[in-house]
Amino acid sequence: MGIFSFLTGGKTEDRDETAPGAERRTPGADLPIPPLGQGPLDQPFVPPDAWNVDALTQPPPVQSGEQPKVGAPDAGQTAALQAKIIDVIKTVFDPEIPVDIYELGLIYDIVVDADRNVLVKMTLTSPACPSAQQIPSEVRYKVKAIPEVTDAWVEIVWEPTWDKDRMSEAAKMSLGFL
Repeated sequence: MGIFSFLTGGKTEDRDETAPGAERRTPGADLPIPPLGQGPLDQPFVPPDAWNVDALTQPPPVQSGEQPKVGAPDAGQTAALQAKIIDVIKTVFDPEIPVDIYELGLIYDIVVDADRNVLVKMTLTSPACPSAQQIPSEVRYKVKAIPEVTDAWVEIVWEPTWDKDRMSEAAKMSLGFL
C-alpha cells in the first residue's frame, strides 16, 4: 500500500496489491489514442486574435524620453557624486550571485555632466543573462533616486567582455576564487 496509490485508479483498501494476478490500472489507459498527427498537441498553437503578441516578437518601442541626455563629462560633478553613485550601485545584486554588481566588475564607467545627469556604462556576465532587464533598471532607478542627481541612464556595453578577472578581491574571496 503506497502513499500515492490513489494515482493508480482505485482505493487500496478495495484491492489487495500483493495478491497473485492483482491488476494495476493506469488512469486514462482505456481512453482512445488518436492517430499520429491528428491529436490536439500535434497542431501548432495559434494565439487568439485578442492576444497582443507584439511584445514577444518585436523590440520595445523607442521612447524619446528614454534616450540618454547626458552632456560632456564634468570632472567636478563626477567627483562630487561618484561615491554616492557607487554606494547605491553596491546595493544591486545579480540574483544568481551573492555579490553586488560593482564588486563583480560589471560597472565600466560613470559619467556625470554639468547638469548632474548620470550615465552608467555597465555590462552583464553574459549576453544571455536572465536578469538583463531587471539589473539595469534597478541601477537606473537607484541612481536616479539620489537627491543630487537630475536624471540617470544605463548603457549596456559588451566591450570589453566581462570575465572573472574584473571582480574585486573581496568578490573573488566571497565566491571562493582565491
